[in-house]
Amino acid sequence: MTERPEPFSGVLAAALTPLGANFIPDDTMMAAHCRWLLDHGCDGLAILGTTGEANSFCLKERIRIIESLIENGIPAHTLMPGTGSCALTDAVILTELAVKAGAGGVLMLPPFYYKDPSDDGLFAYYSEIIQQVGDERLRVYLYHFPQMSAIPISYSLIERLLKDYPLTVVGMKDSSGDLDNMAGTAKAFPGFAVLSGQDNLLLPLLQAGGTGCITACANVGSELAAAVYKGFKDGDDVHAVNQVLVALRKTVSRFPLSAALKQLMARHTSNDAWLNIRPPLVKLIKAQTQDLYNGFDALGYQIAPTA
Repeated sequence: MTERPEPFSGVLAAALTPLGANFIPDDTMMAAHCRWLLDHGCDGLAILGTTGEANSFCLKERIRIIESLIENGIPAHTLMPGTGSCALTDAVILTELAVKAGAGGVLMLPPFYYKDPSDDGLFAYYSEIIQQVGDERLRVYLYHFPQMSAIPISYSLIERLLKDYPLTVVGMKDSSGDLDNMAGTAKAFPGFAVLSGQDNLLLPLLQAGGTGCITACANVGSELAAAVYKGFKDGDDVHAVNQVLVALRKTVSRFPLSAALKQLMARHTSNDAWLNIRPPLVKLIKAQTQDLYNGFDALGYQIAPTA
């Protein structure tokens, strides 16, 4: 039997997607941002997720984003593209592309348009994608985010998927904010990688047996998260640095996350192209921007320099 692969662990950024003035993804800016993240504490890049505005992009655009990052030198094995879709065929196409490109895994939302699907239906969705892709290199990370998808990933569904696809379904990003659910998943399924979607829950999840985080705030605070992760693994006291990380998350979460993080990146890089965000999302208004800057600057934290 093939040996179970080592799943993603540590700090993954839920990477932002820079856009041009016409709201088209900017290949050059995104590659530069991803390279900078990998150079400053990130172990991987969860592209095409919620923070990256994935569901605002068509299939062709998502494909181009994956291909362009690899063309621009981002190591494919560091990528965890979001490939979930309401359309099964779109999910298959995108997942197959990611696998063939060498991505380290894919992050897969459930099909979120139809509400209250049964576990039988969700199992059939994930199973069909896995079977149609038909590639032993495929590594699936489930995406539990009921506040956005309105479809939770239940323990019973995880159990069924692990029983039938133990080498393929290897982990989950939990963005529910429910530490008990995260810790319970880690306990119930040893070896199944549970990654927190919130920076403030990184440390308690590690203490409960989790493997790391996939977070929006890693776009500006990856070095903080990396210090917490590494310090915990080394047995160091990470209380002080974790307090700053938690405060960063609390500060940025007072605003729409993608818009706030793009605002911080625009100021940090002196590049207003970062402010572009695809409707229906909108950039922060002036009062929000100043409030964000005041709160961020009060943390005493400096974002790592960019090239």
